[in-house]
Amino acid sequence: MRGVRRVVLLCVPALWTLVSCGIPATGVVEAGGPAYGLVPMLRVYLVENGSLVAVPRRSVGVVDAESAVMSLLEGPTDTERAKRLTTLLPPLAAAPASAPTSTPTPLGSAPATVDPSGGSAAEAAGSAAVSVKARSGVVSIHLRYVGEELSDLATAQLICTAAEAQRTTDTGTGTGAEAVTVEVTNARGRSVEGSDERCPEG
Repeated sequence: MRGVRRVVLLCVPALWTLVSCGIPATGVVEAGGPAYGLVPMLRVYLVENGSLVAVPRRSVGVVDAESAVMSLLEGPTDTERAKRLTTLLPPLAAAPASAPTSTPTPLGSAPATVDPSGGSAAEAAGSAAVSVKARSGVVSIHLRYVGEELSDLATAQLICTAAEAQRTTDTGTGTGAEAVTVEVTNARGRSVEGSDERCPEG
């Protein structure tokens, strides 16, 4: 594969100098009020003071690697921004010819608008710009709207978010692996690969 760069999260000092030193003890920042009933939940990884933080969000559908990545790429909600959470990833709104996207749904908020096909409006708008393919223990993410190389921390946001969701899926089907591998490829075919072995626990 052309232009492949491996990010083994155990062996990237630049990334983990930033990430490991500032991870909150809890590993999770609440993004709203408590959820009631059987509400599908996912976690996205945002950035706080140069560190990854796992943030729970409500989902309007099935929780899998694709839905988690799409939620992450919509960026922080107003509630999350108020908690000084941010992202280093280019927003889906920057994708050429993309339709307006909805704001991701934090805990305690009303669900996002759902289109007739069963997905959120943001997922439908971003489907041409982002491709997520998953199988047991492996997730491939193709960011067709991102031409530049992502920083290590931005890549870790994607790796940890996708791996968290895929691990949940694998556990539910009884096919859980010791680690989930995620490959992130940009529009120029440059790929970065890493695993969830050093992601902050949710």
